[in-house]
Amino acid sequence: MSKKDKNKQVKEKEIKVETVDEVQEEIQQEEVELSETEKLQKTIDELQKEVAITKNAYYKAYADTENLKKRLLNDAENANKYRIQSFAQSILPVLDALEIALAEKDISDPFVKGVKLTYDQIVQALTDEGVSQIDSIDKPFDPNFENAMLTEKVEGVEPNIVVEVFQKGYMLKDRLLRAALVKVSE
Repeated sequence: MSKKDKNKQVKEKEIKVETVDEVQEEIQQEEVELSETEKLQKTIDELQKEVAITKNAYYKAYADTENLKKRLLNDAENANKYRIQSFAQSILPVLDALEIALAEKDISDPFVKGVKLTYDQIVQALTDEGVSQIDSIDKPFDPNFENAMLTEKVEGVEPNIVVEVFQKGYMLKDRLLRAALVKVSE
């Protein structure tokens, strides 16, 4: 073999070696790129999980806030609607006393007229605020609005009918303020 041929073979081997080295480098580079891609994909997956968790927490907080808002609005509405309840309950005995004072009295007496005017004004003020009397007499007994104090057999009256009211019952809008005390037929 000539020197030229030997040089040529050596160069080819060098080229092959260089090529193998280059291929190995490229493989390592691809592995590095692949591992970087995998790392990036892992990071993306983790961030997507965090976003999902954050969205879930946001939706829960939003729903809780909306529920709280509705509850507070409902509470405020009820507080406004029934604001007079405690006052009305405390004034009902005064009405009862005025009714007793007016029972079977001569309305021409100036003192009785004054009591009647006072009674009418209190009733009107309560009516304006939504307080109304429960009309019980000659109606079927309703345990939701009336308390039966006595039962009595009354001729000509069907059983379970209110025949006498001892103490008037009152409603505040749609809420029972005080149950009526009644006598019921047997």
